[in-house]
Amino acid sequence: MINNLKQLREDKNMRQYDLAQKAGISRSYYTMIENGKKKPSPKVAKRIAKILNFDWTIFYA
Repeated sequence: MINNLKQLREDKNMRQYDLAQKAGISRSYYTMIENGKKKPSPKVAKRIAKILNFDWTIFYA
């Protein structure tokens, strides 16, 4: 699982709410992903990775 998701998001000057909106998910679900409590589905992982510009497969490494 990616450990620096929060830093990547902050580097883009985005709030959790902003990223969740762009990814089409709830903020609470995104928060759980960012905190490592949930793994996103491949579909959601691809959306988040596209927004933050990284390889989506890192979520499953």
